[in-house]
Amino acid sequence: MTSPWIASLLAIFVWWFSTGAILLAVRRADRAGTHRLTVIKGLPLLILGGGAVLASLANASVLGVYLGFFGALAIWGWIELAFLAGVVTGPMRDECLPGLSGRDRFFRAFATVAYHELVLTVALLGLVSVSNGAANRMAMATYLVLFLARIFAKLNLFYGVPRINTEFVPARLAHLKSYFRRGPVTLAFPAAITALTALLAVCAERLWSAGSDETIAGFALLTALAALALLEHWLMVVPLPDAKLWRWMLPAPKTMTKEER
Repeated sequence: MTSPWIASLLAIFVWWFSTGAILLAVRRADRAGTHRLTVIKGLPLLILGGGAVLASLANASVLGVYLGFFGALAIWGWIELAFLAGVVTGPMRDECLPGLSGRDRFFRAFATVAYHELVLTVALLGLVSVSNGAANRMAMATYLVLFLARIFAKLNLFYGVPRINTEFVPARLAHLKSYFRRGPVTLAFPAAITALTALLAVCAERLWSAGSDETIAGFALLTALAALALLEHWLMVVPLPDAKLWRWMLPAPKTMTKEER
């Protein structure tokens, strides 16, 4: 597990598998109408993630690095499950008004995800707090990469990108599609690409100069995660069939009425 190649491939596999598992759980909840129950059943994931993070803080070994990494992913995964299931979203659940633009459109769009953003931020602050002075801050670093990438992704979907894959938008979040803007890239895209490329370069440089097994494992995981974040943003402009990675494993979506959402 100290090989950078094994760590990187493991990070990629976990990203692919966990994304598919969450999409599958939400798709089944859409079909059965068990959204809240699905989120409640996922609570062990949050608890295990929190436990793994706490166990990793004083453990600066390779095991501690993996505990921090997977613990942060588990916490992030449960929050995403709660969001995609439509349980933790925002006070606004209506589609964007026709012709709405500027600040009014921004604040209305933010209201659709405000509770989700609050939970993500609280979790980040919690990780920063418990990681202060800790021997191992892998959990905080992992979560920060995910948090930064998510902010950039949401801003680009709002301001506009040429390619937006709405195939996996859950039924209870169908209104969010009206806030996406398909069109030429804006300044938000080069800003995101620059920041994520810089993050990738820093992680890769630290990996290259790493002098211990735990440092190698940690920066290999972070480098892979940063690379995936950068790739996800490029897929907003490059026409590649990325949806095929998960489409085969998901049941057909169910169309929900406005009253069911």
